[in-house]
Amino acid sequence: YRAYEKAHDDAKAMKSAIEAFLAVPSDETLKAARQAWVAARPAYLRTEAFRFYDGPIERVEGSINSWPVNEAYIDYVDGDPKSGIINDPAADLDTDDLEALNQKQDEADVTIGWHAIEFLLWGQDLSATGPGNRPYTDYVAGQGNNDRRRLYLQHVTDELVHELEELAESWEADEKQSYAAKFLSLPPREAIGRMVNGMAILAGFEFMSERLAVALDSGDQEDEHSCFSDTTKQDFVYDLAGIKQVWTGDNEGGERPGLNDLVRSQDAALADRVDGLLADAETKVAALGDPWDQVLAAPKDSPQRKAAEDVVTALQDLGTGLKDAGGKLGVLVLIPTE
Repeated sequence: YRAYEKAHDDAKAMKSAIEAFLAVPSDETLKAARQAWVAARPAYLRTEAFRFYDGPIERVEGSINSWPVNEAYIDYVDGDPKSGIINDPAADLDTDDLEALNQKQDEADVTIGWHAIEFLLWGQDLSATGPGNRPYTDYVAGQGNNDRRRLYLQHVTDELVHELEELAESWEADEKQSYAAKFLSLPPREAIGRMVNGMAILAGFEFMSERLAVALDSGDQEDEHSCFSDTTKQDFVYDLAGIKQVWTGDNEGGERPGLNDLVRSQDAALADRVDGLLADAETKVAALGDPWDQVLAAPKDSPQRKAAEDVVTALQDLGTGLKDAGGKLGVLVLIPTE
């Protein structure tokens, strides 16, 4: 609950900065809105360890953090100034309509969520050395299709804040009909199994494969997680921080018993092994090059690519360690292979 509440609060701060930008578009207010987006991301990224076990996030994740983004589905792109929903006068821009269009034909046809907002603030990343550089003049009222772009940005920002608020409420344990109440009523082994699966699948599949290995294989910055703002390394750091919070019980307010303590009570050597695997992954993620698109563009045998491949291995090992920890606790952990 505290994690989602923090994500909601930080998204509200981003919303305020975006509203200030729309009220007075300028280089300065656009910069502030971008900084607010970057500052809001860590709290949400830490919650990704709560995915992959049939919790409330699974119902709405596609509306919150879908990627990669087909930019031309939303707005103009290099070489096509009239592309996208924003430049189609026949397309409605109500929140419900944008939700209905989200990934309608293809998973890359993203219309809402963090990365749609990111694209609207930064534009395409056409630079080899920096992020996107959308001009603030795209949001000056009364010019071209700017009013549609302004409305679009306002709607998707409002919707993200709303979804995060509902996620926080779903983890309110005092509410009898909440997911938290349901979770607390589960048999302990079932609850623990969900927690371990969430960590193991994030480390050993989503993070390791979908967010790292796939982009390394393609070398295409379109496959990176936060490509418009060039903040993909931040995503990696805080996804791992979320896994650590569940494993250790350290959750921004003091230490609580963690799953590592439970595993240690059954097999101290195994708990120490997973502790070491987590520390190794942290060290290797910290050593990654930044921005991530420069790593992807580096030669296959370069130190930057070698460091990234080391992270892939470290996350795979961490996923295996967490799976073994689950086995020691008597729960089944299934990590997808593709």
